[in-house]
Amino acid sequence: MRLIEKINIAVKKINPNAVFSVVVNNDDSWNITWLEDTVAISKSNIENKFLEVEADEQAAIDKKASGKQKLKDLGLDDAEIKALIG
Repeated sequence: MRLIEKINIAVKKINPNAVFSVVVNNDDSWNITWLEDTVAISKSNIENKFLEVEADEQAAIDKKASGKQKLKDLGLDDAEIKALIG
């Protein structure tokens, strides 16, 4: 997952109504501009949320793999699975 996506998801987990823009630089430093009177969230609070975002992403990957394996266990081949779920 790209850093900008991780930041966006983390901010929305903390404040689903946040309105902001993010700039990520080539060195992975980043800055947020808070818009429409959104209360600023500290960089450290956002970074602390990264672990949860990464865990959610890994859980989704694991569930997809588990689902594919269950379909294989039922006798479907890779082409059939791809036709079903892409």
